[in-house]
Amino acid sequence: MLASRKSVISGQKKETELMSTAEIVAPQLPYLRRYARALTGTQSAGDAYVVATLEALIADPGTLSSNADARLALFRIFSAIWNSLGVNERGEPVEPGAPAETRLNEIAPAPRQAFLLSCLEGFSEEESAHILQVDVDTIRELVDEAGRELAADIATDVMIIEDEPLIAMDLEAIVESLGHTVMGVARTRSEAVALAQSKRPGLVLADIQLADGSSGLDAVNDLLETFETPVIFITAYPERFLTGERPEPAFLIAKPFQPANVSAVISQALFFEQRAHRRREIRAHA
Repeated sequence: MLASRKSVISGQKKETELMSTAEIVAPQLPYLRRYARALTGTQSAGDAYVVATLEALIADPGTLSSNADARLALFRIFSAIWNSLGVNERGEPVEPGAPAETRLNEIAPAPRQAFLLSCLEGFSEEESAHILQVDVDTIRELVDEAGRELAADIATDVMIIEDEPLIAMDLEAIVESLGHTVMGVARTRSEAVALAQSKRPGLVLADIQLADGSSGLDAVNDLLETFETPVIFITAYPERFLTGERPEPAFLIAKPFQPANVSAVISQALFFEQRAHRRREIRAHA
């Protein structure tokens, strides 16, 4: 009788653990499925790995200790399963000229994972390092590598709005190292508008406080009145960006910046711009 009662209690405890795990995991599943699809290239393939992740959790429900770290733990389990399979050791070849989303499948798995964790899922460098079980420096190197490989398909003309010559030179070097072309550097709002009239940029890197006291934010607003383009603000005054007015939301990097961070955000901005462009085309032909 005692053994039977212990068995019942053990079964109830197991059921409670599984219910608790399900409650913790459920809100995170859409994000994991999104990540899995981007990583594998198809929803069916991604879901197969998600199922394997859930099976691992059922086998050991104690892996998720609290809601606070549920997402990190879930992605870490998924990544451990993904990286344990030899078939995932290299990227798959794709057709030349394929969109950036497809081009991701050709990138080696480690840089691809780091890029997607950072740029698609919004994990910090420390969180991405925890998920992939590497250090932060490795994450930076992997994201930078992914950005360079993607640049071949998303190369564009970049306008830099920056009044400090040395900073402008650093940004030019970063942009060109990624395979993009710097179409010009503007030091004031009026110079930025004039430069854009000659050729529309595919990306804008803009400081906020400019040489003549004018605003890079105002310059960007002027540009966006006539055409759409992704914008990255690089500024020592991030609080001036948080105005609640257009062009928010946008990408923001605080000075002093790390070159690897700038490279990653450039690739991120262009990657999502291409995705948005493809969605607009699909809607237009629907």
